[in-house]
Amino acid sequence: MTTGDLGRVERIGNTVHRPAAPWTPAVHDLLRHLESVGYERSPRVLGFDELGREVLTWIEGESGPDGWAKVVDDRGLISFAHMLRDYHDAVAGYRPAATTQWSSKAGGVADGEVVCHGDFGPWNAVWDGLRPIGLIDWDHARPAPRLHDVAYALEYTAPFRDDATCLRWLRYPEPPDRRRRLEVFATAYGLTDTTGLVDAVIEVQENDVGAVARLAEQGHEPQATWVAEGHLDELRERVAWSRANRHLIDYCE
Repeated sequence: MTTGDLGRVERIGNTVHRPAAPWTPAVHDLLRHLESVGYERSPRVLGFDELGREVLTWIEGESGPDGWAKVVDDRGLISFAHMLRDYHDAVAGYRPAATTQWSSKAGGVADGEVVCHGDFGPWNAVWDGLRPIGLIDWDHARPAPRLHDVAYALEYTAPFRDDATCLRWLRYPEPPDRRRRLEVFATAYGLTDTTGLVDAVIEVQENDVGAVARLAEQGHEPQATWVAEGHLDELRERVAWSRANRHLIDYCE
């Protein structure tokens, strides 16, 4: 695997060597907290190699594109929601310094916030069958309300995509019942009310457009390549689809 100008991501034995970024110290502090409280699904920090890349433990299992198929079945969808809740509970007592530099901002945790994973999609889980056993790619971790991770996950697990995309790319055998799937995920996470979740997903989608543009302007990869290839237009199209089709998901419409 490569990450453009940031250098190579490489597996060496049971370790992963990844290019460091300005926010790597913050991520390492977060991962060390998770280790200290016994959270078993995050990689462990092993330091840096001779090239200055961070070194993390390897988690054996299926991930990346294989993750899409795992959340189609309710068992995988529910397990995925449970993993998010377990992570949020594990990080609830973590209080990073107010000067901590994350990928999106600097700051500590405000009232009502935790350090969210920030990229909680099925491709960033490591799967053993329909059971998620690991959570990887922490570069976008940052303080935010828990709802941010919930909404981000729902975009990809409801999913907020048209039927053709669901059938062709996301491994669905038939068009999904998005409203039911949102409720299944929300209930498994522990929410008792789904009011406002569709708006939260759309807000996350809108914010993602700005986040990708900002990281690209700063020269970070893969965002710079995404913008050069017109990915911002695709992100804006996703927002437009969600607004036009919210009746498929939201009882309030």
